[in-house]
Amino acid sequence: MSRGDELRELASDLSRAAEKARRLGLPTTVYLLSMALVEVREAVAATDDGDDDGAA
Repeated sequence: MSRGDELRELASDLSRAAEKARRLGLPTTVYLLSMALVEVREAVAATDDGDDDGAA
């Protein structure tokens, strides 16, 4: 599995976790997971562009 595939899988997991936290009424957890999701999506975009400088 490539790094890009692993990052996309992580983004999917974070998205599901944030949705579950939202349903459970955990706003701080939703916020933290959302911020992590933004970072992972940026890393995916950087990987897709072939630029590892922005990847975390």
